[in-house]
Amino acid sequence: MKKYNIHIKILAACGMLLLTAACSKEEAAAPKDGNRIVQVLADNFNLTMMNTVVSRSNLRTDLNTPGPFTLFAPSDEAFVKSGYINVVAVLGASSGLITSLGAYHTVEGTYDLNKLPFLFNQEITSRGGKLFVTRWVKGQDTILTINGSRLLSSSITASNGRVQVIDRMLQPYLHENIGDAIAAETALTLFWQAVQRAGMTDQLKGKGPFTIYAPNNDAMIASGYATLEAINAAPVAAITALVKYHVVADRRFVNDYILTTATGKTTTTQGMSDHNSITVSLTPNPQQPGAFTGITLRGIGNTTDVKLVKQDIISGNGVLHITDQVLRITQ
Repeated sequence: MKKYNIHIKILAACGMLLLTAACSKEEAAAPKDGNRIVQVLADNFNLTMMNTVVSRSNLRTDLNTPGPFTLFAPSDEAFVKSGYINVVAVLGASSGLITSLGAYHTVEGTYDLNKLPFLFNQEITSRGGKLFVTRWVKGQDTILTINGSRLLSSSITASNGRVQVIDRMLQPYLHENIGDAIAAETALTLFWQAVQRAGMTDQLKGKGPFTIYAPNNDAMIASGYATLEAINAAPVAAITALVKYHVVADRRFVNDYILTTATGKTTTTQGMSDHNSITVSLTPNPQQPGAFTGITLRGIGNTTDVKLVKQDIISGNGVLHITDQVLRITQ
């Protein structure tokens, strides 16, 4: 009987050893990782809308793998500025839009933006297309922007990459060239006709980069070009001069002007493709002395500020801004 009990105890002990070994192997094979990008999003109260985008766009599975990834995450306030007032609005958006949003904000690999050169609009590639990163010194600060959106905080390190919080949602671009971007805007039918009349269609569909300050239809009407027929009837030289005074042979986001304007100054100039220039004035932020919220423009012949109706519309070869007046060379 004693011998039987001894055998039972030995077998039980062996069983416990085998069970412990199996558990140890299982734990070693699948350690719990609570600091991947998906957990960083879930744990951050200011990133609830981006967390919803990740969930809806099927990115959650990828961002829970070893990666690495860099995720540019707009704050909740940034989503509100873009028209998504709450999580319900994100849930109600089309699945195609949410998928493209998620892809455009996701970059394969780990990018330490603080190690980039001090240059403007350095191209990196996300899952949804090109992104343009600027690293610049302004006063005592080093400032980083992505497509003109400012980095709000330093990199949040996850076990499988980085999360970079930005102050504006990045709009995925729909057009590889800025000509198609102009043609797609219903508010720019008259200016697009002017581009075609000037024979500049192929140029704007070329390599670039370009920045275009495109006057909307109301602005073109106020400038004397009320119909497509009126534009076609005007001398080609006059229409060409008008269009060229709205084109910059460079990629310029609104924040680029804020960063490059000399400290203590509120105006700068921008050379246009016709070799004339415009004046760019910074719009002060009334709630933060020394900070700025945007820009206004003045052509040589403008007597009032030209305002941006829409800004930083990106295409593959440039940036489009829509204005409320025509930039004038003469009064």
